Parts: sequence; C-alpha cells; structure tokens
Amino acid sequence: MNHPKNIALFGGSFDPIHYGHLMIAEEAVKSLNLDEVRFLPCRISPHKMDQAPAQAEHRLEMIRLAIQDLPWAVADNFELTSPEPSYSYLTVAETRSQQPDAKLFWLMGCDQWNALPRWREADKLAEELEFVVFFRGEAPKPRPGWRLHKLNGRHPASSTRIREDLRAGRPLPDWLPAPVASYIRRNRLYTA
Repeated sequence: MNHPKNIALFGGSFDPIHYGHLMIAEEAVKSLNLDEVRFLPCRISPHKMDQAPAQAEHRLEMIRLAIQDLPWAVADNFELTSPEPSYSYLTVAETRSQQPDAKLFWLMGCDQWNALPRWREADKLAEELEFVVFFRGEAPKPRPGWRLHKLNGRHPASSTRIREDLRAGRPLPDWLPAPVASYIRRNRLYTA
C-alpha cells in the first residue's frame, strides 16, 4: 500500500534559481522525509509588485535545468498560469485537489515567515499545511496554532547579487548550476 506523499511547496520568484534554493530544498527533503518539493515560480509576487522579474518562461526553464537530476524535485507552473497576482492559498487548494491525501508543507525563508500573517488567507494556510522555515541568523518565532519546522543553515547565494553582477558585467559567482549559467548567457538575461 502506498503511503500518502509528503509534499513541500517552495514558492518564489527564482530570478534566477541558484544553489542556495537547491540546498534549502535538499535540507527539507532530508529533515522531513519529503517525497517531493514543488518549485513554484510566481508570475509577480504580491509582496514585490514593484519589481518585474525575468519572463516567466525563462524562470521556469531555469528551474527545470537546475532540478533535472533531482528525483524529488518538480517544476510547477501553476502560479505562472493562474490569474494575477499569485496567492499561496490558491496554490495550496490546487495542490490539495491533485493530491487529496498528501501531507503538505510550505518551504520559506525567515523573512517570509515574519510576513506570513499579512498574506491573503494566512489562517487557511495554517490549517492546510505545515511551515518549513529556513533561517541563517535568529530562529523564527513560533505562532500558536501554526505548525513550524526550523531549518538552520548558511549559503551565500543571492539572486539579487547574481542579477547585479550580470548587469555590471562582472563574472558570475559560483552560485548557479552550470546549465542555468549557460542558459542565462545564451539568452542574455539580466544584462543592461
């Protein structure tokens, strides 16, 4: 008999995806015995409406390239194809409709955990899933009634820094999987 899947949803702009994202996902897989991590690039985050990311098809393809050898990783385009803006509670509802018996987790950084009470339908999220919060410094503070798993670790990778280096013509830091770096160069992403 198959056991219900343990699935983590990992949302973000992934602009671009880098080794830091992959390390966080892998730590969650190991720590929580996850069967699957779904990388969910958003069209435009409701929390970053003033920052237009690279085109959706580029970000989705970079995710596919980055995870191609990870059997537990899935590139999920739901938030790219759903009406704007992307709301996490709708993503969870869609995942629940596909996987009604799955145990669901939401993988995020500490900054998003701190902002979570301002998310649309945050209480619905708290009812539906468990939160996996990656932090580098101060540990996330628990919230009554919200299920929290803490992941501590360090990785210097920063999507912002990668974009800044490319715009300035500096060499890319060693934070990108080789297929992603090649894709960025080939498509001249993030250049001035």
